[in-house]
Amino acid sequence: MMQYLALAAVLFAIGIFGVLTRRNAIGILMSLELMFNAANINLVTFNKYIQVPGIAENLTGQVFAIFVVVIAAAEAVVGLAIVLLLYRNWKGIDVDRINIMKW
Repeated sequence: MMQYLALAAVLFAIGIFGVLTRRNAIGILMSLELMFNAANINLVTFNKYIQVPGIAENLTGQVFAIFVVVIAAAEAVVGLAIVLLLYRNWKGIDVDRINIMKW
């Protein structure tokens, strides 16, 4: 169990580092996906090792992981649409220039 949790912690830390240090919007989206995958690993791990008594096949962790995958896919679609619009309008996807969108 500890190996899975350590893997999830490392993936989450890499994701946070990527979100905080990247200037490219696509790199930030990829880092967010790493963080979602770390959460999925934790959900499935805790579901496997912490069973609710009285329920033979408890698939709660796997169901939540599927919901996270669906939400991540929707986030990727919306994020990539925003990135494409930014690139089309300003010929770049540098997130330092995103504050222009306020106008």
